[in-house]
Amino acid sequence: MEEPFLLLDEQLVPCKATWKSGQVTVELKKVSSLAAPMAAVTIAQYLLPVISVMVAGHNGELQLSGVALATSFTNVSGFSILFGLAGALETLCGQAYGAKQYEKIGTYAYSAMVLNIPICVLISILWIYIEKLLISLGQDPDISRVAGSYAFWLIPALFAHAFFIPLTRFLLAQGLVLPLLYSTLTTLLFHIPVCWAFVSAFSLGSNGAAMAIGISFWFYVVILSCYVRFSSSCDKTRVFVSSDFVSCIRQFFHFGVPSAAMVCLEWWLFELLILCSGLLPNPKLETSVLSICLTTASLHYVIPAGVAAAVRYDLNFQT
Repeated sequence: MEEPFLLLDEQLVPCKATWKSGQVTVELKKVSSLAAPMAAVTIAQYLLPVISVMVAGHNGELQLSGVALATSFTNVSGFSILFGLAGALETLCGQAYGAKQYEKIGTYAYSAMVLNIPICVLISILWIYIEKLLISLGQDPDISRVAGSYAFWLIPALFAHAFFIPLTRFLLAQGLVLPLLYSTLTTLLFHIPVCWAFVSAFSLGSNGAAMAIGISFWFYVVILSCYVRFSSSCDKTRVFVSSDFVSCIRQFFHFGVPSAAMVCLEWWLFELLILCSGLLPNPKLETSVLSICLTTASLHYVIPAGVAAAVRYDLNFQT
């Protein structure tokens, strides 16, 4: 059998195949050990707002449609941007960990948190005027009123995302998946009674559901922060190097802006369907039904996302 060749400086150089029979099993075990808990983490994080929508939907069709419309608009204008920018940390923190430049991992994460704060301020200003904006786009006034109020009380959750997303990428770059899993499941179990209490016990309706999301995500931030601060696993990586801060900001924007553009375009294709459903003859029914369908369908992307996260970590570690 002829040997495979590599093209180096326009010359063919023979090389030996490195893929062995036992390598498949080893790689499958390695990826599965990370992909399974990461899929569970993604599901738990995704279920937090979904549970709020479900609980708020028991208060009537108007509440469900308003919350669905607000969720779509806030995803388009806020959460997608933060998740997209965090894609830079997957590259920067992962490569820094693979190169054993542990102090840069913390600096990258802290710089992302600092930069996310002014971005969240600008986004929150937009969310304050969501009701007027939706009405100007032709949405039903009653649905727009519920959506505007829900989005306003969702602002604390937006600022929580500015911290928990970098913390998640910070831990994932080091392969610390189990702490993420335990903290996410704890937050989910915490969120269920809190959401029920705010919506039903305190009779706050959809606004209570939004408040519960904010409280639960800040609870999540506190858990992750305590782990990063006190865990011996983060002794080398939680360091902040002030001299590298400016360069880390530049690198974060260099990778974050294209990543945000890709994520936003992907999210917007789905969320715009819900926004457009508000223009149909029966917007309360159409928005509610389409929101439930897309929410259920989105769960199918969780397992591939977990596998992709595991593969990225494995590649960065081997770099």
